[in-house]
Formats: sequence, C-alpha cells, structure tokens
Amino acid sequence: MASFLPRTGLRALSALPRARPVSRVAFSRQLPRAQPVVQPFARRFLATVPQEQPRLRLGSTAPNFKAQTTHGEIDFHEFIGDNWTVLFSHPADFTPVCTTELGAFAKLKPEFDKRGVKMIGLSADDLSSHGDWVKDINEVASTTVQFPIIADPERKVAYLYDMIDQRDLDNIAEKGIPFTIRAVFIIDPAKKIRLTMLYPASTGRNSAEVLRVIDALQAADKKGIATPIDWTVGEDVIVPPSVSTEDAKKKFGNVREIKPYLRYTKF
Repeated sequence: MASFLPRTGLRALSALPRARPVSRVAFSRQLPRAQPVVQPFARRFLATVPQEQPRLRLGSTAPNFKAQTTHGEIDFHEFIGDNWTVLFSHPADFTPVCTTELGAFAKLKPEFDKRGVKMIGLSADDLSSHGDWVKDINEVASTTVQFPIIADPERKVAYLYDMIDQRDLDNIAEKGIPFTIRAVFIIDPAKKIRLTMLYPASTGRNSAEVLRVIDALQAADKKGIATPIDWTVGEDVIVPPSVSTEDAKKKFGNVREIKPYLRYTKF
C-alpha cells in the first residue's frame, strides 16, 4: 500500500524513541485499588477463621475448646467428663426466640439430669451481658437457669462447630461478623457427636424432641435396637436387620414380624 507520508517523514518518525511496552503488573500498580469495606470486628473474625472447616460427621470426636462461660472458664472435654452432653447455640442475648428456648431447657433440667445429660448453651454475645440476660430468662419463664452459657463474641466456637449461616459469610464485608444459627449437638461420654440439629435464627427448637432423641440413642446403645418414627419410651422398638429372627427371639423374647426386614419387640 502507498504511504501517505514522504520518505523524509517516515525517517523522522522511525528516529523517534520508542515507548517501552507497559507490563500488566506495572500497569496495575499505576491504578488505585479499590479497598473492600470490612468492619474491624469482621476483619478480626476472618483472621481467626481456620483455613479448613472441621468435618463434624456423626461419630466424629467433638472438637475441644476453652471458653469463658457464666460459670467461669471451661475446657469443653473436661466439662463433658463421662456424661452425655447437649451443646446448643443462640444468635444473641436479649432476643425473643432465644429467651423462650433457654427458659424451656432450664425447666427441663430435672429430665436431663435423670438421663445423665449435661446442658451447655452458647450465645454470640460477650460475657458482660449474659448475666442480665439470664435474669430476664428466669423472670419470663419463671425458672432458674442452672447450666453454663458460653460467651462467643468472636464466633470462635461457632465457626469450630459450623454454626454460621453461609449467607452471612458471603456478605461479611457488608454486614460484619455473622450471627450464630440455632444448632444442637448431642455428644456421648466418649466425646463422639451422635446427633445434630440445625435451625435458622427465625425458628425455635422443640425441647421435647431433644429429650426424645436422647432416649432413643441411649436405648439403642443399651439394648442394641433401633427406634421407629415418633418413638417414645414404653413403645415397641425395632429389631435391627443385622440380627436374625431366631437370634432376636433368643435375645429379646417375643418378636412381632411385619415383614422379614421389619420386626418389633418390647423395650
């Protein structure tokens, strides 16, 4: 193609110093970077979050921790000792649903005691407000909270036990440190997680169901049986498929067969 510049013009242009190409790294350094808006408390929370979330499968060992509670500092495994234990979490102090729940659990303490079960609560607020909140719970529920409540303002225990709503984690830069969901962990004397229940913050738990599943777990451990839907103490239980009908009759006495794989016996 013919040039629109005379040869002298071309020679002049070629004699000019050529600009060095700017690398992507150098170019990016010249541009101001937008800094994420993260609240200081949220930043501290992120700094304490482990790189990998513990796997809290049924049958796995409940993670140990030390924490401040309304009964002083505890080592969780030492607190459990040789007992069954229920750990249940709450989003915050002075919240309506949490207040009703803790009041209900406090009233049921004699029932938990009969089963050799310790209770321990957790609230995401600081220990300084737990005492006044307990007074409110006692007043509202006409009871006396006798079990400890863990203070977890930096969500260390909440993250260790995966008690965090994913939506809060996704929006941590905008909303700040996440709330704690309503979680229930039933832990046996060997420190093994036997059952978990997870509820959103808006939904209160069923305290009677917590007692019912403890009865079912303890019955299964003691008698080697399984329990049908809605089972409560006194009702017939199920013979596990691993036990033959002949062996079941030797072990349990009367066996009622509905199907070869569905057999009932007295508890």
